[in-house]
Amino acid sequence: MPTRYDVDRPTLAGLLSGEPRFRVDQVWQGLYEQHRSPAELTSLPKSLRARLDRDLPPALVPVAESTADDGQTVKWLWELHDGATIETVLMHYPDRSTVCVSTQAGCAMGCGFCATGQAGFERNLGVGEIVEQVVAAARRAEDSSPPRRLSNVVFMGMGEPLANYDRTWAAVTRIHDDLGMGARHLTLSTVGIVPGIRRLAGEALPVNLAVSLHAANDLLRDELVPINRRYPLATLRDACAEYLEAKNRRLSFEWALIDGVNDRATDAEELAAFARPLRAHVNLIPLNATPGWPTTGTPMPRVTAFRDLLRDLGVNATVRANRGNDIDAACGQLRANHTATPVQLGPRRMQPADPPPY
Repeated sequence: MPTRYDVDRPTLAGLLSGEPRFRVDQVWQGLYEQHRSPAELTSLPKSLRARLDRDLPPALVPVAESTADDGQTVKWLWELHDGATIETVLMHYPDRSTVCVSTQAGCAMGCGFCATGQAGFERNLGVGEIVEQVVAAARRAEDSSPPRRLSNVVFMGMGEPLANYDRTWAAVTRIHDDLGMGARHLTLSTVGIVPGIRRLAGEALPVNLAVSLHAANDLLRDELVPINRRYPLATLRDACAEYLEAKNRRLSFEWALIDGVNDRATDAEELAAFARPLRAHVNLIPLNATPGWPTTGTPMPRVTAFRDLLRDLGVNATVRANRGNDIDAACGQLRANHTATPVQLGPRRMQPADPPPY
């Protein structure tokens, strides 16, 4: 049975066969503009509401909700129809409200410092399961006090969006066309799935692209981001250049700073050499604690020193504020109800290196 946000307009019209034609618009607007369930659409006859509520069940069943940052960060744990679980995070800022959505239950990319990667892969999410996360966040934002408007969607939750390309892009299209979110407010994140980046370059919507880089030499990146063994940095750089040429949109690199691992002056120099030709912006993220990773994040004074060194090297770099750390909602911490398995590292990584020389 399709879930509430799986169906497109022609499918909905089929479900409403025999009803007046305007019912399709009423239901579609109720789902996508009012962010309401069929049972709440009082403009519909009661019997029709009941039928649609039965025939278009929600994809997401709430299991738990956590809040942090004085209520400005909300994390949901959802259960799906087959018992798989995912998480979604809504973050309010003074000038915007952003939802971080999942595209897979678990993740197969194997990045050891990420709690989702530690948990392993279960399955891809469907279009409706992705879109419904955005609708839930939009509704919560509207129901906030004072009311807020959801302004940004980032595909940075559980899973690798470009490893679930077709469904992720179908969700992007639905979010853009029917939920009314502009392409400039949609950001797809990837660890470097080169075929997916090249497909994105050919799509009509100029969404933002963020690449989780974390290392700018192949030896270290092979260890931190295993997909680098398949798509090494030179190949990734070429794909990013193709995207930049096709879309002329600012490219972002995500860099989780790990104490003594990728926060040295040489790391900054390698990152700058990689980022400058692509005119890329660098988001620095102090590594968030996860049960399965033995090293810690770079202390904040050295985070700011790393940022300043990047700026001196001609790179636009900012430090991302951690949100939701105390409820495991920060970057790299989403893992639903999975149990993390500690990652075994070589001796060089088990002991923090000497402080960087800056």
